[in-house]
Amino acid sequence: MVVMGRPDDSELVRRARGGDGDAFGVLVDRYMRAAYAVALSVTGSHEDAEDAAQESFMVALQKLEECRSPERFAGWLLTIVRNRSRNLVRRESLRDTDEVPASARSRAPTPDRETERSELRGRLAEALDALPQAQREIVLLHDLEGWKHREIAERLEIPAGTVRSHLHFARKALRDALDESPVRKVGEERA
Repeated sequence: MVVMGRPDDSELVRRARGGDGDAFGVLVDRYMRAAYAVALSVTGSHEDAEDAAQESFMVALQKLEECRSPERFAGWLLTIVRNRSRNLVRRESLRDTDEVPASARSRAPTPDRETERSELRGRLAEALDALPQAQREIVLLHDLEGWKHREIAERLEIPAGTVRSHLHFARKALRDALDESPVRKVGEERA
């Protein structure tokens, strides 16, 4: 089925299986941001999320014949992304080394605004890490990627009501976590 000149996933998968590299390229363009968001929800690292998303597309291309329901390509792909991301986290945990001591870091002063943003990013990352994986995935797909409840439900193969519930509780947990230690407002003096 083609909607307003835009082929659906099923058609693109069929064409990609036939050797049409451009069709698979369209699928990559269509789902790269979602794949990154899901990978980020698992890995918690920008670099690892990029690696896992790219690796997942390579695996998906190699195993495209195994996609039993081409109309559900997105759900199949996001499952690969989740699994690849988990594998990456496991591999990285085996390679963990000691952290660089704080004394070795640069002591160059940064502007107040950048400091605030950095603190907020850190607190937000911690709050996201504290969420259950399903809630983290849903809040990233909805709030970061702009997916609708129905789209998330279809792609993750869960009821739309469950998506709304996860989103509600994820947002509440994030608000609570961010309200616990408020960021200093621009222009306020340091204590």
